[in-house]
Amino acid sequence: MNKKEREIHPNKLLVEGDTDKRVIPEFIEQNGIEWENNKKQPIVYIKPENGIDDLLNIDVIKSELNRTSLKNLGIILDADEKPKDRQEAINNICKSLKEDQRFLLSDNLTEDGLIFELKYGVKFGIWMMPDNQNQGMLETFLFYLITDNNPEDNPLWQYTKEVVKEAKQKGATYKDVHLDKAKIYTWLAWQNEPGRQLHQAIKEKILNPKHSLGQSFFRWFRQLYNL
Repeated sequence: MNKKEREIHPNKLLVEGDTDKRVIPEFIEQNGIEWENNKKQPIVYIKPENGIDDLLNIDVIKSELNRTSLKNLGIILDADEKPKDRQEAINNICKSLKEDQRFLLSDNLTEDGLIFELKYGVKFGIWMMPDNQNQGMLETFLFYLITDNNPEDNPLWQYTKEVVKEAKQKGATYKDVHLDKAKIYTWLAWQNEPGRQLHQAIKEKILNPKHSLGQSFFRWFRQLYNL
């Protein structure tokens, strides 16, 4: 897409970084919705912001909402280690946009995400990774897609968690806040083929995009963008 097409796209999604930009289209496609239309344009334009502070900047959000061509705007953010702080920030955003809004899911962030309609007809939605309730991030959400009914019952996944913690004790330098990233990439290193990127792992079904634990997010995305 060129700059003009990006500016006038009716569906936009703001995310924290490029990893989200690669993973989300693949997840949606593998759940049966073509990401590009017959004109080779994405059904949703994903715009990575420069981290969580810019993503939750109310001036940035209002600027996006004021675009005359916009119909639907979503935000996906990581809870990280402070889901309550993130929820408070989300509540503050909702209060700033509260004029005549009509909630389509709930007036609070629930496990199904948050979607409401503003007075001029634009839908606005928020999803906090992994599940709108607990601490974690995109990589935590992807744990849900390990191809078992419950990833915690997977012996290799259990071993992965043990190895990653042991590696930290032996001098691994990953930050504690990135523990979930270390776990998922370690697990992927032991798959066939080893070392796939997250979006590749979804495309190749190393991670199961239709796992029941990932379907709440898929339903939120479909409802927000009328898919």
